[in-house]
Amino acid sequence: MKGGIMNWIMKFLPKEQRNMLELGMRIVASLDTAAERKEAIDYGIHMLQSGKCSVSSWAKFGSKLGILRGKH
Repeated sequence: MKGGIMNWIMKFLPKEQRNMLELGMRIVASLDTAAERKEAIDYGIHMLQSGKCSVSSWAKFGSKLGILRGKH
């Protein structure tokens, strides 16, 4: 979505949901390529479908998001 449309839609969300969405968008945007972003999003959605996640699943997800990487 274009920034303008997204900003307009976000105005209708409660502040907590708006903040969570912005956090998620910033984390995913920090990934280098579209392929990395798609892989991380797809994995996260799949991981959370059951409502239960193991520590290793969270670690793998963090790695895909670049959270567990060192500085380049």
